[in-house]
Amino acid sequence: MKFNDFQPIYVQIMDYIKYQIIRGQLKPNGKVPSVRDIAATLKVNPNTVQRSYVELERENIIYAKRGLGNFVTDNEEIVEQLREEKAKEIFNNFFIEIQKLGLDKAQSIKLIEEGWIENE
Repeated sequence: MKFNDFQPIYVQIMDYIKYQIIRGQLKPNGKVPSVRDIAATLKVNPNTVQRSYVELERENIIYAKRGLGNFVTDNEEIVEQLREEKAKEIFNNFFIEIQKLGLDKAQSIKLIEEGWIENE
């Protein structure tokens, strides 16, 4: 994972975990990697990872079991909401870039349809 300078690292780690949940790499009620493991993997301070986990728990995305670690929520609505938020973020970034290129709505829709066909 490469960090950018535009967001705090703990927020980027939260997004990293959320994306793993959305993609099914972390399953409902499945164990989330330990703070130490993530810190070592990403080469960041464990306190930064801990802050991410506290925020994810506050958002009900993960939950802690004392002495066992952190686990992914089994609430499908929360996971679906994460998926929709991520999709909107991706589309908003896409539209910003398309507008910078001067393409109109019809051209944008054509690109989306062509991309969909190519990637099926």
